[in-house]
Amino acid sequence: MSEPTPRLEIEHVSKAFPGVQAVDDVSLAAFPAEILGLVGENGAGKTTLMNILTGAVQPDSGRILLDGQPVSIDSPSQALELGVTIIHQELALIPQLTVGQNIYLGREPRTRWRAFVDWTTLYRSAREELDRLGLAIPVHAVAGDLPLAQQQLVEIAKALSYQARLIVLDEPTSALTERETEILFGLMRSLRAKGVTLIYISHRLEEVFTITDRISVMRDGQLVGVAPTAGLTTEQVVKMMVGRELREFYPRTGEDGGEVLLRARGLRRGKRLNGVDLDLHRGEILGVAGLVGSGRTDLARALFGADSLEEGEIWLDGRKVAINAPRDAIRSGIGFVPEDRKSQGIFLGQSLRANVSVSSLDRFSKLGILNHRGIARLAKKMVENLDLHTTGIDQRAGNLSGGNQQKTVIARWLSINPRVLILDEPTRGVDVGAKAEIYALMSDLARQGVGILMISSELPEVLGVSDRILVMREGRIVAEFDRERASQDAIMKAATGQDNIERSPEATSV
Repeated sequence: MSEPTPRLEIEHVSKAFPGVQAVDDVSLAAFPAEILGLVGENGAGKTTLMNILTGAVQPDSGRILLDGQPVSIDSPSQALELGVTIIHQELALIPQLTVGQNIYLGREPRTRWRAFVDWTTLYRSAREELDRLGLAIPVHAVAGDLPLAQQQLVEIAKALSYQARLIVLDEPTSALTERETEILFGLMRSLRAKGVTLIYISHRLEEVFTITDRISVMRDGQLVGVAPTAGLTTEQVVKMMVGRELREFYPRTGEDGGEVLLRARGLRRGKRLNGVDLDLHRGEILGVAGLVGSGRTDLARALFGADSLEEGEIWLDGRKVAINAPRDAIRSGIGFVPEDRKSQGIFLGQSLRANVSVSSLDRFSKLGILNHRGIARLAKKMVENLDLHTTGIDQRAGNLSGGNQQKTVIARWLSINPRVLILDEPTRGVDVGAKAEIYALMSDLARQGVGILMISSELPEVLGVSDRILVMREGRIVAEFDRERASQDAIMKAATGQDNIERSPEATSV
């Protein structure tokens, strides 16, 4: 029996940008009714290759075939006409428009007079697209008012509404809960059964092994391997990605936490925080797990002063502190890496130098005059200490890879010499090599006595990095585990209310 004609053939495609060969003579095939995984570190060439496929970037050489026919894809709109669509990691929704308007933006159904939008048909069709995903998101809701996870699902519904024959999914689960991820995977399997080809890009290798038929690996702009998923191990894929073996992926401090560094009691904010008590010890990595909407991010923002509390008290080093705004937290030695670095954590249009120093300018200012040499020394030190891959401290942050952007945000807070560091989804959208570096950095900081509060939706990460784990549900901490008792099953049962675990009285007392 002859092999079926590939849905997609990429033949000897190359693309160079000033100073870098982004894609180097790549040939790759994907077949009908297949989910092909595409993995590699940030900067490996995955995004450039997919931008070529979807018409956003033009190749320097090579060609693309769809169902055996050579095609020229000169723009994203032409890619859509050919049945090729992409779900980007970075959201492209217009926040001021409704969910329905975003799904059908630029292709709104018209009344018979063509001058007016047929709003009834638009919202009915949008409702049908969301129902296909099993989503109860209101079609008239303003997109910008939705949680990040729901915005991601609207983006997915929009892409799937094009009835594509080839769909590229670039980190589609970065903001999704486990349940929402399962819904997406079910839909992907359904599309595969209908003959659709899917290319799945993710840094979450456990997901890649769960959903794909084959895995392709890129490194330094080249394709270094393609093999059936069933015949590969995680270790083999990681070694192909980074060109070396990663030892101690989840390093531990090896020491018990010291005295209580940060203490919070009775934190309340509407329905989001409902009487939260916690202790963070010196030199401890305290993980916080829970479903989206459980109050994890609300807790982080309240501790940092980004959101005001209605009730509650916070102590730092045994002294009661008033944290009413981020400046109060910074002065107290508290740093905060938010979950959405693009909109909340980094100034994309500013230099690495500016981003690293922005929270510590008081140290470099006298009578309103900045010490630019001191700022430059700080930035260069952070580049060296965090192994930031950059052309220099004046490179725009928006031109850095995702992993280096995240390390830049962390460097910003290290510049204040923090006593407490709050990390909300610290490795979201970060490749496996950068993840290992961030974990090692967290371990080093803990050994130096910094207290780290880490929020993560990736349970392997929570289990691998944390010394203790708190589980939140409906604005409350409902369970606590030490390192030895914690498991994915126990955490999920607590997060979904299927457990009988109560926090022990001694869990927050010292």
